[in-house]
Amino acid sequence: ICLATGFLLFLAGVWWLYRKLEKRRNIKSKQEHFKRNDGLLLEKKLSSKEGGVENIKFVTSKELQTATDHYNENRILGRGGQGVVFKGMLHDRRIVAVKKSKIVDQEHLDPFINEIVILAKIDHRNVVKLLGCCLETEVPLLVYEFIPNGTLSQLIHDQNEEYPRSWDMRLRIAAEVSNAISYLHSSASVPIYHRDIKSSNILLDEKFHAKLSDFGISRSIGIDQTHLTTQVQGTFGYLDPEYFQSSQFTEKSDVYSFGVVLVELLIAQKPVLTSGSQENKSLISYFISSVDQNHFLDTLDPQVLKDGQKEELVAVAYLAKRCLNLDGKDRPTMKEVAMELERIRVLRGFFPTQPKQAEVVVTKPTEIGYFTSFSNGFYRDSIITSVSDVHPLMSDAF
Repeated sequence: ICLATGFLLFLAGVWWLYRKLEKRRNIKSKQEHFKRNDGLLLEKKLSSKEGGVENIKFVTSKELQTATDHYNENRILGRGGQGVVFKGMLHDRRIVAVKKSKIVDQEHLDPFINEIVILAKIDHRNVVKLLGCCLETEVPLLVYEFIPNGTLSQLIHDQNEEYPRSWDMRLRIAAEVSNAISYLHSSASVPIYHRDIKSSNILLDEKFHAKLSDFGISRSIGIDQTHLTTQVQGTFGYLDPEYFQSSQFTEKSDVYSFGVVLVELLIAQKPVLTSGSQENKSLISYFISSVDQNHFLDTLDPQVLKDGQKEELVAVAYLAKRCLNLDGKDRPTMKEVAMELERIRVLRGFFPTQPKQAEVVVTKPTEIGYFTSFSNGFYRDSIITSVSDVHPLMSDAF
């Protein structure tokens, strides 16, 4: 009996020692991951409250494992080039979205750390809120507020009758996104270029209000800077042709991408059209051509044509056309775009009611401030050079 008891005590001691060593190894591993993931730098900024980073909290890996049911496949909200997003519930019962990087290498780590630094500087109701991060795991994890109604891309392109697609909602979403981008460019603590504006990076909350997301390739710039010279990054179909050719990204490059989103909202087609012969064509070339040939009303989504008044639809189309100008200098700023969309929304009830099939006379506009006036029920517009079909070889960023 004594031998048996001694043996059991020996096994218990070995087990206790193993658990202690394992715990020590786990702590050391977490510390190494935290250091490699630039956690020390973020911790320093947290303690000094530099750049607004005091709003970002460190979350433990254990809490996120519990929150996501150990990253259960059933909790996946979406996948992208940089990672996977899981739905989870924190210990305080908050529903969150947890973004987990796919790969560990520095190339994929940098966008995650960049997103933390960028989002720490942003406070806007139409920008997704970063609640915290976990840097003690092999791959970093970002924790966001949960946005329940998917993306604008899904709203526009998925055949789901449960989702409302009214023109009023689309116009409001466009105004909200333009306000968010305008804030990034001119009202944030430092100017920020998003660099990947697209409908799949615009999330919709429970009331279908817009939340701009995915700041992995965004960059903050000096107040006196006018452009960034970088390796071309972005998403095919939304990429500014001027940036693609010069590698110089300006605030007007974000304006171009937003113009593509405006066209999506009007026409309900994806930026790259596929014909019956599977030949890829640019939605923007198609849109500009239809405006130049004075038949773009025929290209609009039937729901948009049903809900909207002719004058406001032409006004938004003209604004989109200005955003898509090949020469960035001739595009409006995002502040001008936001103001113009807000004016269109305010003046909706004052537009004269006319048959949708009435001819639209396209001539030189008369501008009052940022808004273009209407005369005798006919919109007066200037012809802008058609945008060529640009085909940069670029994968879809997450």
